[in-house]
Amino acid sequence: ICAIAHVTAKTMPHKDAECRKGSAPNIHDPATRELSVVVPSYNEENRLPLMMDEALDYLEKRQKRDPSFTYEVIVVNDGSKDQTAKVAKEYCKKYGSDKVRVISLEKNRGKGGAVRTGVFSSRGKKILMADADGATKFADIEKVEEGLKNLQPWPKGMAISCGSRAHLEKDSIAKRSYFRTLLMYGFHFLVWFLCVKKIRDTQCGFKLLTREAALQTFSNLHIERWAFDVELLYIAQRLKIPIAEVAVNWTEIEGSKLVPFWSWLQMGRDLLFIRLRYMTGAWKLEEKKCN
Repeated sequence: ICAIAHVTAKTMPHKDAECRKGSAPNIHDPATRELSVVVPSYNEENRLPLMMDEALDYLEKRQKRDPSFTYEVIVVNDGSKDQTAKVAKEYCKKYGSDKVRVISLEKNRGKGGAVRTGVFSSRGKKILMADADGATKFADIEKVEEGLKNLQPWPKGMAISCGSRAHLEKDSIAKRSYFRTLLMYGFHFLVWFLCVKKIRDTQCGFKLLTREAALQTFSNLHIERWAFDVELLYIAQRLKIPIAEVAVNWTEIEGSKLVPFWSWLQMGRDLLFIRLRYMTGAWKLEEKKCN
């Protein structure tokens, strides 16, 4: 298994494109906004408007209270086959392209690939990952910001604050089948055993990173699909980046792209390969800088 993991390891996709400097915003450039919100979106024409309305309403009100607060929302259309891009571009027209930007990928790369693309095009001092379904109340960003603040002083300007649904686990189990509960516990065990020890909920899509933490973690990221959150936190732990876990409000929204058995099987395979590929040296952690 170690040999297979090593031989089949792939390098990071689109590395040269992400390091290319030009007129487009790039994470290697100095920050020009207080906050960047990255929203990965695949076939989200129905769920995206609710999330965007809530997020932009909060951000606009916050900016009115504090004119020094600046933000951008980056919607990454991950090769959608529906009208996701069209829906997102309506918000560009309404709020202006300086506040809302849409990046469209020709082919579906997976949630991790979409988030990575948005992060590398961001301009914020802090970068928030937020799911397109709006399952987490956007105002809870203040909770994760407080979690980030409590980690100071940040080593080399790096810190991560993760939204968590762990406190809701007992109620959610009552609504699940025994089979899905078994899969969930199996996944949690593999995460703990192979990769991430101290974070109870690695999969909540509400994560806030300092710009330097985002640069170092996403530059080393390989996994592009569901298990990318685990690799991200695994990298952060290896780089000794402090991580906070903060309880957030969360509601399950219909229309999830996660297929219970096959997606979890894929994630289980990815967890094993994350550990083996770093252990065998197929993947190495490096401080990433563009030449």
